[in-house]
Amino acid sequence: MITKTGIFSVVGRPNVGKSTLTNALCGSKVAIVSDKPQTTRTRITGVLNRDDCQMIFLDTPGLHKPKTRLGDYMVKVITDTVTDVDTALLLVEPVARIGIPEQMLLDKIKEYDLPAVLVINKIDTVEKETLLAVIAAYTQAHQFEAVVPVSARTGDGLDILVEELQKMCFESPQLFPDGMVSDQPERQLIAEIIREKLLLNLDKEVPHGVAVEIELMKEENGVEHISAVIYCERKTHKGIIIGKNGAMLKKVGAEARPEIEDLLGCKVFLQLWVKIKEDWRNHPAQIRNFGYSEEG
Repeated sequence: MITKTGIFSVVGRPNVGKSTLTNALCGSKVAIVSDKPQTTRTRITGVLNRDDCQMIFLDTPGLHKPKTRLGDYMVKVITDTVTDVDTALLLVEPVARIGIPEQMLLDKIKEYDLPAVLVINKIDTVEKETLLAVIAAYTQAHQFEAVVPVSARTGDGLDILVEELQKMCFESPQLFPDGMVSDQPERQLIAEIIREKLLLNLDKEVPHGVAVEIELMKEENGVEHISAVIYCERKTHKGIIIGKNGAMLKKVGAEARPEIEDLLGCKVFLQLWVKIKEDWRNHPAQIRNFGYSEEG
């Protein structure tokens, strides 16, 4: 029986592994993952029930210098999320110096007098002895509730992290029902799966100018028919996304379909279209239309 809850923001620089950690903690894919910076665009909620505790993780975009209105929104998500939680999980790489993004996040944590846990990720990429210098650099700068080295990729240290977080949960009824691992609606999850495949298959600037909108979901004879529109900002990008003889678009659809079928638990007929919306990342109405509300 759940009698305690805790709300934790997962913050850090781009590509530090925030979404990978959130997925690993929740035991389910609630956030898309790629090696492209700023993969996560909005706040994503993941839920873990363990013993008598419900732990709610808010995965956030990586803190970066924004270049578009969408980027401004993403940074606002981070700062708003830091103020809305019980504890911040500052996720860092095993580097024995505090970078500018980490210092900015530490300043916010101190400003709001927020309890914080230092989570050192990617420990599978370094010798264990090097972690001592990393721990020293951060603990000299801030008094953390706990310091936990982990590998979100391999799962090393995650049980220890969960045990530490359980200590920080408060007496409270559970906020999400049993079996629920995310608050995202199906359409959003499907759109994000498609966007993930675009991120994995496209190079350079193209993926950052892509948004996905689910236009149609209709069940017929046990098959879910889904029509999705991929929006990009330039005509040249449209050609890249479609590919020669439609090869890239077919590849994206083929990679997305099995995950969508697993999500929905049925066969899926997926149609993808590509349209151009020039410079949509700098237009507030378009940003809101794609689910990135500037009100936060």
